[in-house]
Amino acid sequence: MAEQHADQAAGLRRLLGRGQSRIVTFAAGSVGVGKSILVANLAASLARQGKEVLVLDENTRKNVASCFGAGVRYDLHHVIHREKALSEVLLSVAPGVRILPAARAVKTLGTLSIEQQASLLECISGMDRPADVILVDASLDHPLGFSPLGLAAHDTVIVITATGASITEAYALIKKVSLGYARKNFRILVNKVRDQDEAEAIHGNIARVTHSRGLARLEYAGFVPLDEHLRQASRLCQPVAGLFPDAPSVKAYRTIASDLLNWTLPDDEAGGLEQFVQQLLHLSQHIDPIAIYA
Repeated sequence: MAEQHADQAAGLRRLLGRGQSRIVTFAAGSVGVGKSILVANLAASLARQGKEVLVLDENTRKNVASCFGAGVRYDLHHVIHREKALSEVLLSVAPGVRILPAARAVKTLGTLSIEQQASLLECISGMDRPADVILVDASLDHPLGFSPLGLAAHDTVIVITATGASITEAYALIKKVSLGYARKNFRILVNKVRDQDEAEAIHGNIARVTHSRGLARLEYAGFVPLDEHLRQASRLCQPVAGLFPDAPSVKAYRTIASDLLNWTLPDDEAGGLEQFVQQLLHLSQHIDPIAIYA
C-alpha cells in the first residue's frame, strides 16, 4: 500500500512540477461577486509573470473558459471514464494558461472505483507540462457543502464584495467550513470596491468577528477596484490586461499575483501535495458529508 501511495504522489508531482506548485482555491458564499472573472484575470497575470497556470474549474455556466471566449465541450469526468483523452479536455486559452473543466468529475470523486481512481491518476500524470500555479475556481453548490479541492489546497481565498449580502454569506461559508472541516485559515480578497481603504475596512470587520468567535484567522489577500475597463473586457470575453494594459484593475491583478507567489507554503510538503493526492483519489474514505447550519 505504501508503494502504491508513493506511485500516486510521484504521478501527481509530474503534474505539479517541482513539488512546490502552489495550489490556491477561490470560493465565495454567494453568486455575483465576480469570482470566475477574477480567477481568469489572475491566471492571465500570473502567466504574464512567466508562470505556467492550470485552472481547475468546477463551474458549468459562467465559467473561467468563457472569460477567455472559449467553450467547454468535455469534462475531467470523460477522462476518468476513458471516454476522452486528457488532451481533448484540456483547454489552452492563452499562453501559459490551461483550463481543466471538472464540474462533473469533482462532484463524483467520492464514488470512484479503484479502476477509475487509477484512471484519474494516469491522466493527470500524463500532462505534458507541469504547472507552477494551480487555481481552483470552486463551485458554490458542491454536495459536500464545500469543494474538496478547496480543503486540499495550500490556500483558500474567499472572494467578497462590499455588499451586506456578500459579507454575510461569506461569513456563513467560513463558519460552515471551520466547524465542519476544521479549516482555520482563509484569505479574504475584496472585489469591486472603490479603493484600498474600503477593502481593508471590510476585511478588518469580518476578520475581527471570526477571530472573536474562535472560527478562523482571515488574512488580507488584496482588492480589485471597480473598473469600467474590466467590465468592457469581460463583455468581450478577454483578460483586461490584453486590451487595457494600464487599467487600474490590471495593476491590482498584478499585485495580487506577485503577492500570491510569495505566500508561505506549508513547511511539510506532504501536508499540501499528499493531502491533494488523498482528496483526489480517496475522497470517499476521508471526507463524509457534514450538515452544518451556519
